[in-house]
Amino acid sequence: MNNQKVWFVTGASKGLGLSLVKQLLNKGYNVAATSRSITDLEKAVGKTESFLPLAVNIADEQSVNEAISQTISLFGKIDVVVNNAGYGLVGGLEELSDAEARANFDVNVFGSLNVIRAAMPHLRAQQSGHIFNISSIGGFTGNFPGFGIYCATKFAVQGFTESLAAEIKAFGVKATIVSPGYFRTNFLNPDSLSVPKKEIAEYKAVRDVQAAHQHDINGNQAGDPEKGAAAIITVAEAAEAPMHLFLGQDAYDIAYQKMNDVKADLENWKELSTSTGFTVAS
Repeated sequence: MNNQKVWFVTGASKGLGLSLVKQLLNKGYNVAATSRSITDLEKAVGKTESFLPLAVNIADEQSVNEAISQTISLFGKIDVVVNNAGYGLVGGLEELSDAEARANFDVNVFGSLNVIRAAMPHLRAQQSGHIFNISSIGGFTGNFPGFGIYCATKFAVQGFTESLAAEIKAFGVKATIVSPGYFRTNFLNPDSLSVPKKEIAEYKAVRDVQAAHQHDINGNQAGDPEKGAAAIITVAEAAEAPMHLFLGQDAYDIAYQKMNDVKADLENWKELSTSTGFTVAS
């Protein structure tokens, strides 16, 4: 293992990102990490020669480009990219405004794409590297009332990462989708989970889900972020990497339920599904 590899981690001042950065530094890696506030990063992580804290607006392409350039300038290269920055959004599709929906996509989707575009020229030139895009079990199944837009952003992450992996394989660069279940982080706290400005009273099921996440699930999640971060490092250090990395027993179980549901639909509607081709003349 080469502990002098350089990691670039976004959204690192709290949660899974913070756990990951601390473990990487303890293992001897060089780490550049981003947050909206350098002060938050330095307070959470501390100061060391192998750590580069960066204040970055992930949705601003120039801000991202500058962060990648500063990383290369200090450490000489980038080996592993972790697109972790993002936030949750709960609300019915009818409730959420265009601006609220687009803002979630700007961070969760286009922010990661900004990082990929900035990092790939370096990874491609050195013919090596690994990109981890943090999705969610909500990016594999959308069966969460009130999380439609958030799930849509994470479905997008899943889709473009699969295409990315196919595009960059020839350059010796790998891509992995990380789909966590519920981990005990501050993801469900008010500063990480947005709610609609204009709620519609009729959406009782959405309000129930919202209340459950904010008051019952928050603080009681089964997933340990320290173990989740360690799992990502294990994959990065392995010779072969999975395309899909599900984290948590809940994510594992939900993924299988989704696959079984899709299989059932395929088989139950097979005759109709396969009947749409042109009829071949006898």
